[in-house]
Amino acid sequence: DEYLEKLSTFVGDEYGRQFRSQFKDRRGSSELAMLAAPTREEYDQLEKAVAIMTLTEKENVAKLSDQQVLKIADDAGIDAGIFAIFINGYSLECKKDNN
Repeated sequence: DEYLEKLSTFVGDEYGRQFRSQFKDRRGSSELAMLAAPTREEYDQLEKAVAIMTLTEKENVAKLSDQQVLKIADDAGIDAGIFAIFINGYSLECKKDNN
C-alpha cells in the first residue's frame, strides 16, 4: 500500500510524462518509466490489484510466484505485465532499503 502511494506522486503529471518520454523504447514504454511515472490507467490497475491482495500476499510480496502474480492480476481484471513490473519494482525497493 505504501509503495503504491509512492507511485502516485507523478500520475498524470506533466513532469511525469516528460520524464517517462526519455525512457521510451521502440514500443513507447519502459519498465523504469512506468514505476517512476505511471499513467492514470496503469495506476488505476495497480490500485485494483493491491486492493484485492490478502494481507499475507502483501507481507510476502517478494515471495509471490509468477502464477500467484498472474492470478492476482487476472482476479483484478488488469494487465498482468503491469502488475508484474509493480511487484518487481517493490521487491527491488525492499532490497534497496535493506542495504
